[in-house]
Amino acid sequence: MWDAAVTPVAPPAPAVVTAMGAVALAVVLVTPVWRVARHVVTIAHEGAHAFAALLTGRRLSGIRLHSDTSGLTVSYGKPRGFGMVLTAFMGYVGPGLIGLGAAALLRQGYAVGLLWLLVLLLALMLLQIRNWFGLWSVLVSGAALVGVSWWATPPVQSAVAYAVTWFLLLGAVRPVLELQAQRSRGRGGRSDADMLAQLTRVPGIVWVGVFVLVTLGAAVLGGWWIVGPAA
Repeated sequence: MWDAAVTPVAPPAPAVVTAMGAVALAVVLVTPVWRVARHVVTIAHEGAHAFAALLTGRRLSGIRLHSDTSGLTVSYGKPRGFGMVLTAFMGYVGPGLIGLGAAALLRQGYAVGLLWLLVLLLALMLLQIRNWFGLWSVLVSGAALVGVSWWATPPVQSAVAYAVTWFLLLGAVRPVLELQAQRSRGRGGRSDADMLAQLTRVPGIVWVGVFVLVTLGAAVLGGWWIVGPAA
């Protein structure tokens, strides 16, 4: 398993890479499918909150994932300051940045290594899950990745790695747009953007704009790393 994870493999044919991108885009754009797939983005969103909290020295209390695709990460520490700002900021940009890191690994040929790394991250996140739906969501996601990493053929493993990466890159953008749609209807008062506005006195719409720039930038750069010529 270790040898497979650290051994670079040749990328799939360009047609396969493009097809995986098209599938991921369809999942993001087709609303009934998106409502199910969005749980994956929520896992990445809450995982990014948790990572930022630990990185800045906050005490992580737990993560909850809900059936309506919302989530909650609870941490303790100073109520203001850099740690709280970074923790609140990382949620919406987290999936895109994770996708960007995944694209960097694919660019170096570590498709199988990426799958096992995602399994490891899900296993670590599982330790902080505090509700049954969250437990089910993470277990199902992890089991699917383990199944592909352990039993699938190398071409299938590569195709899945590219599909997951495309989905993280493209799927990071839609929640930001949905966030602003909710805010425009007066339903975003407890959102990350509004929390950042309270912490920094920078208007929430500015933070939404930053989320859009980061997620779109990650999608463009990550997409280029995937389809562009290797360095």
